[in-house]
Amino acid sequence: MDLLQAIILGIVQGLTEFLPVSSSGHIELVKELFPNGNFKPGKEMTILLHFATALSTCVIFRKEIAQIIRGLFQFKNNEELHFSLKIIVSMIPAAIVGLKYDDLIETFFEGQILLVGCMLLLTGTLLFVADRAKQTNKTLTFGNALIIGISQMIAILPGISRSGATISTSVLLGIDREKAARFSFLMVVPLIFGKIAKDAIDIIKEPSIQENINYLPYILGFVFAFVTGLLACTWMIKLVKSSKLYYFSIYCFIVGIAAIIYTFI
Repeated sequence: MDLLQAIILGIVQGLTEFLPVSSSGHIELVKELFPNGNFKPGKEMTILLHFATALSTCVIFRKEIAQIIRGLFQFKNNEELHFSLKIIVSMIPAAIVGLKYDDLIETFFEGQILLVGCMLLLTGTLLFVADRAKQTNKTLTFGNALIIGISQMIAILPGISRSGATISTSVLLGIDREKAARFSFLMVVPLIFGKIAKDAIDIIKEPSIQENINYLPYILGFVFAFVTGLLACTWMIKLVKSSKLYYFSIYCFIVGIAAIIYTFI
C-alpha cells in the first residue's frame, strides 16, 4: 500500500465513522474503485484506523468517559451508574453477534458491493424518517438502550451506518437529539477496543511475521483518521442537534443507487 492510499483510507475512515454514511460500506466502495484489487488494507491497517477513530472519540468525550468509569467504580445508585449500565446494556447485542458469528461477518466484507448499495438505501431511509421525527426530550431508559444496541448490532452489515442507525433509533424513540448523538458515539467505544484487542491477538498468533515493514503508510493512515475523526465527530453533533440528517439521507440514496447500478453494469 502506497502513501496516497493510506491517506485516502485514513480520511474515509475518519469522516465516515462519525458521519451517518457507513464507514465499512465506503471502505468497500473505495477498494472497488481502485483497479487490480490493489487497494485492500490488511488487518493491521484496519485495526489501526479503527483505533484512531476510537481514540478521537475518547478525546471528544473525555469528560463523559471519565463519568462512565466513575459511575462503574463508585458503586453508588446515582445517575452516573445508571448511564454506565445503559452503555453496557447497549453493547450486549453487537457483542454476542460479533463473537458468535465473526467468521460469517467477515464474508460480508469481500467486495459485496450490491449488499453495500442496498444497505445504504436502508440507511438513507432511516435518516430521512428520523429527520422528520418530532423532537422530544424523553429520558433514555434501559429498554431504549437495548433497542439502540440492537440497531448497532444490525449496523455490523457494510452499508448500514452505525452512527446513522443508532442516532436515528434514538431520535425515533424520542430522546433528545444531542444526547442521542453522544450516547451513539460513546456506546461503540468499548466494542471497538474489544474488537481491536481480539484482532491484535489473532495477528500475534499468526506464524508468519513480515520483515522490513514500511511503517510510514500506517502512521499516515492513523494520523489522518484521527484528525479527520476529531473534526467529523464535532461536526456530527452539531448537525444532529440542528436536524440536518436529511442531507445525509440524500447522499446515501445517491451512493447506494450508484453502487447497485455499478454492480449490474
